Amino acid sequence: MNTIEQPCRLSNETMKPRSNQASTAVEQSQAADEPARPSRLRLGRAAQVALAVIALAFVVGFLPRWRARQALAAETRELAVPTVTVVSPVQGKPVVGVSLPAEVRPYVEAPIYARASGFVKGWLVDIGDRVESGQLLAEIDTPELDQELARARAEQAQAEAGLALAKTTATRWSQLLKTASVSEQETAEKQADLALKTATVEAARANVRRLEELKSFASVTAPFAGIITARRTDVGQLITAGSARELFRLAQTRTLRVYVRVPQTLSRAVESGQRAELTLTEFPGRKFEAKIVRTAGAMEPDSRTLLIELEVDNARGEILAGSYAQVRLTDTGAEAALTLPSNALLFRAEGMQVGLVSSNDKVELRRVTLGRDFGQVVEVLEGVGPTDRVILNPSDSLTAGATVRIGASPKTLAAK
Repeated sequence: MNTIEQPCRLSNETMKPRSNQASTAVEQSQAADEPARPSRLRLGRAAQVALAVIALAFVVGFLPRWRARQALAAETRELAVPTVTVVSPVQGKPVVGVSLPAEVRPYVEAPIYARASGFVKGWLVDIGDRVESGQLLAEIDTPELDQELARARAEQAQAEAGLALAKTTATRWSQLLKTASVSEQETAEKQADLALKTATVEAARANVRRLEELKSFASVTAPFAGIITARRTDVGQLITAGSARELFRLAQTRTLRVYVRVPQTLSRAVESGQRAELTLTEFPGRKFEAKIVRTAGAMEPDSRTLLIELEVDNARGEILAGSYAQVRLTDTGAEAALTLPSNALLFRAEGMQVGLVSSNDKVELRRVTLGRDFGQVVEVLEGVGPTDRVILNPSDSLTAGATVRIGASPKTLAAK
């Protein structure tokens, strides 16, 4: 028993020092590691700080640049699409009581020429005199015509004498033919001579009547009642029949004709029978009643206007023929045309155009027909509608199909 226990003790004793040695080694290694741990912690913290600084530098340096690049790209895209200002056509003011220039003329006016050649023996009326129909205006001395008339009358008497002889001869030869005293041939010749003499007498009488008519023109008379507006002759003046020089000018001014040229936009609203007002500068505040009696029925190609005629009663003679006047059409009621600002027009080789923005923000070029120009605004007769979006101040480089952006629209200008 003792023998067995002794080795056990030895082993136990032997083990004790070894365990003590191991623990001592561990303690020594731990003691050696204790000063190395703070160094590794400091290195890890320094690395973290460095990473944080790098990240901060990345954020501070790269991120603003990236944002600036994004903003620049967005601005570039924005600037690539032009921004335009649009306006819609508006209805102009209705044309009510429009005043138009007019020309006042006599109801009847005629120049009076001489039909007989000679010298002016005397004139009986002067400018401003009122005359009646058939009243004597002047007398012409016609000595040559008098001689021609005397000669024609003598020829007529000679022809009538020959006719009387031929008639007597033809009657006698007709009676002798019954008794067979003359031949039928001779009797036929006498009848033919009678017909020839009869025709000669008729010709002579016609010539006398012609010269008598010409002689009647030696007394110049008024063809109708009116006022003498011009006298272009004097006593002793040589008058040649058929010349282009007039002796007098006669005008009937009891009723006056007024001619007005109406623009094409109002032509459909003008009808015969409508009332109008006539004003003249020499009668401030006064209005003379006029009435439309007829229209030309066609537009003048050079001015695109319709000529209308009005009548004005001038029984008191207050309005002078040939005056300039203003006619105010009170019953027109024409529909007003659409108007656009004048800075919306494009002057192109294809004609007058405007730029429209469609529903998909595309540009459309459309040709328009203009009416009256009021300065800031113009009338547009054809080409646009009240709901169209018209581009203001379009650039010369504007093309159809381009994409645009609509900006703030200004207040629409109204027609004057």
